[in-house]
Amino acid sequence: MSSSPRTVLVVDDSAFMRKVICEIIDGSGEFRVAATARNGLDALEKVHALEPSIVTLDIDMPELDGLQTLGYIMSESPRPVVMLSAAEAVVGGPDPVIRAFELGAVEFVRKPSGPISLDLEVVREQLLAALRAAAQVNLGGISVLGRAALVPPSAPPAAIGAATRAVCIAASTGGPRALADLIPRLPAGLDAAVLVVQHMPSGFTHSLAARLDGLSRLHVTEAIDGEPITHGRAYIAPGGRHMRVAGSDGGPVIALDDSAPIWGVRPAADPLFRTAVGCFGAGTIGVVLTGMGRDGAEGVRLILAAGGDAVAQDRTTSVIFGMPHAAVAIGGARRVAALADIPAQVVEMVDARRAIA
Repeated sequence: MSSSPRTVLVVDDSAFMRKVICEIIDGSGEFRVAATARNGLDALEKVHALEPSIVTLDIDMPELDGLQTLGYIMSESPRPVVMLSAAEAVVGGPDPVIRAFELGAVEFVRKPSGPISLDLEVVREQLLAALRAAAQVNLGGISVLGRAALVPPSAPPAAIGAATRAVCIAASTGGPRALADLIPRLPAGLDAAVLVVQHMPSGFTHSLAARLDGLSRLHVTEAIDGEPITHGRAYIAPGGRHMRVAGSDGGPVIALDDSAPIWGVRPAADPLFRTAVGCFGAGTIGVVLTGMGRDGAEGVRLILAAGGDAVAQDRTTSVIFGMPHAAVAIGGARRVAALADIPAQVVEMVDARRAIA
């Protein structure tokens, strides 16, 4: 006998959008709309009264906006929240997408054509995929980034030479929040390059890189095709593009491409991990963070076979343990650590690779 569909509270200030969202959710057969809410205050009342399994939440709403509502939900009655909004960053202001992830949102689905999107059906599958991810989350792995910065900000260090070692990081659902814990805790002048694949569509990763750069001792940027890879820098794969490592006369460089998705995602981590091994060999370190699926597992296997090392985030601190579990079960990773312990392990592994070299 199949289990009952997960219940969803739909929050949007547009009656039309509430109707369309409800039709998509109820029509899936996987989820059932428990109720709708017209603003944040209405949503908070219904969260407490109805205890829905999942909440979909707009950002731009009267009385209490979506980010404020998300903060209250995650502090008072935590549950998986999927942001469904057209909100974009104001010039010079914080990006609401990145802030939503910091406050504990599981996924963010962009309305395709503004606050009243008559073509919402375009993102139907993306919304249902986000709800499926939300249905699998470990609430204990969701935490709120309370402060704007985890370390004192510092000026970006100058490039310190072509990379001979690389820390390759794979992340998916829950990843932006995990990255905001991990990367700011890495030291300036890390004797390795940091290459990050976060499963995201185009339009999000530039803001993610900017946010991480503001939090971190390392200089963090969205990767550019053909740019040199140097120690002491972190590169975020652009949303919607695979990132690989390529060789050149001057040393390793970033190679971006639009080839077919792998494991249903683009960017995917396995192409990065595989090409990093081809360039850095035993100087390659793999880190697999929270997320659904098995991306990164084959890459970890190749890293270990080349004499590198790898760590997977543990079940307790993962929002979804799928990718870390696959890194252990398929990739053979022997290190498993809580998120807070991974930065120190990365530094230890970098030091060990340098000693071997």
